[in-house]
Amino acid sequence: MVTDVGGIDDRSFNTSAWKGVQAAAAENKNIDAKYVASSQEADYEPNLTQYVNQKCSFILAVGGLMANATSKVAKTAASQQFGIVDAKLPETNVFPMQFDTAQAAFLAGYLAAGYSKTGKVGTYGGLKIPPVTIFMDGFADGVAHFNQAKGKNVQVLGWNKAAQNGSFTNDFVKQDEGKKVGDTLVAQGADVILPVAGGAGLGTAAAAQAAGGKYAVIWVDVDGCESAKQYCSTFLTTVVKNIPDAVKAAVLKGASGEKLEATPGFLGTLENNGVSIAPYHEYDSKVSAELKAEVDKLKADIVAGTVKVTSPAQPK
Repeated sequence: MVTDVGGIDDRSFNTSAWKGVQAAAAENKNIDAKYVASSQEADYEPNLTQYVNQKCSFILAVGGLMANATSKVAKTAASQQFGIVDAKLPETNVFPMQFDTAQAAFLAGYLAAGYSKTGKVGTYGGLKIPPVTIFMDGFADGVAHFNQAKGKNVQVLGWNKAAQNGSFTNDFVKQDEGKKVGDTLVAQGADVILPVAGGAGLGTAAAAQAAGGKYAVIWVDVDGCESAKQYCSTFLTTVVKNIPDAVKAAVLKGASGEKLEATPGFLGTLENNGVSIAPYHEYDSKVSAELKAEVDKLKADIVAGTVKVTSPAQPK
C-alpha cells in the first residue's frame, strides 16, 4: 500500500485503508502486507514503482490525488493488479473503490441542522477535490432538506453548493490550519462543524474539546470515537466510508491472483453499508428520539430512492 500525503496516522482514509490491508493479512497468512508513506506528491510514482519492481501481486494507492501517478505506473505493469481508493481510472488493471459519501453526509447535515441551537452549522475541506467536496455537498443538501421539512432556515457556513466554493485548509496534515478555519466558522456562529480535511481536522476537534462542548464536531471516514478516541466527547457522529471492508475484500482477491474487474469496481452506498453515519456515542442522550427517528427514516428513503442525493462530485 502507498499512502497519500496524509500519512498512515491521519485517523482518516489512509489509516482505514491500512486497517483493511491488515485485516486481509490476518485472514490469509500468506499475505505479506507492507506500506510506504508519501510525504509529497512527487513520491507517489517512485513509491508505486518500487512495489512493481518487488513483483507485488496487489498494489493499493490510497486517495484520488494519486490517480495520475497510479494510471502512469499501471500502464507500465499491465500484468500486475492495482487498486485505488477514491478514483476510477481507464486502466483495466486498476480496481476502483469509490464511495457515494454524499448519501451519508446528507444524513449528517440533517442531523446537524436538527441539533444546532444557533441555527448555523459549518464545514470546511482539505482541498477542493471531488472526494472532499462530495461530503460538503451532501452535508449542505441535508441541511436544506431539514429546512424544507421543518420550515426552518439553518445556515451552512463554509460551503456554497451552487457555487461549488467554500473554506479550505489546503492541507490534510497541519492541525493549526484546521483549527484556524474551524475557529472562523465558530466565530461566525456555527455550533456544529464538519471538517473534511484528514488529520488537519483534528485541530478543530482539539479546539472543540478545549471549548468544553460549546460546539460539536462531525468527523469523517472512520468513526472518530475509534480513530481519535481522545476527542470522542466532541464527536456528534461520523460520516463513515467503509474503506476497511472494501480494501480487505480487494486485497484478499488480489493476493489470490483473482482478476478484479475494474468495471464496475466497488461503489459504497447507504444500501450496501459502504457509507453510513456512526453511532452518536457521548451525544446519544443529547440527540432527541424524534431527530434520531427522522434520520433513520431519511436513510430508508434514500435507500428506497424516494429522496435523491446528488453531487457533481459523485462517482460516475
